[in-house]
Amino acid sequence: MKKNIYVVGAVIFRDNKILCAQRGTEKSLPLLWEFPGGKIEKGEKPEEALKREIQEEMHCSIEIGEKIEHTVHQYDFGIVHLTTYHCKLIEGEPVLTEHSAIKWLLPDELDTLEWAPADIPAIEKIEKVYA
Repeated sequence: MKKNIYVVGAVIFRDNKILCAQRGTEKSLPLLWEFPGGKIEKGEKPEEALKREIQEEMHCSIEIGEKIEHTVHQYDFGIVHLTTYHCKLIEGEPVLTEHSAIKWLLPDELDTLEWAPADIPAIEKIEKVYA
């Protein structure tokens, strides 16, 4: 049986642009793009996990707003349950610690990147709602 992996992703907006992060070469799904975030630890609320992950990975603080999308995607390494949230950057500038690159793109430019499959339903929703 595949293991279930519960993760959160931050759709971080600034000046109408969204932060996109490219996965590192050592990770699963190397060099695909994603919304930054990570795994929910035992006993953590999704929002707490998201704040912690963004602080750890990007050294900045976010304000978390409404949920954008929840996706379940089966990969060869497990079943990912991804919940994405609309976020605002409130402090700091994103730093690359785990990602290969970051870009700020307008909502209608998101589909120019090659995304991790679990992120695609959120992108389709963002394009409808915010583009």
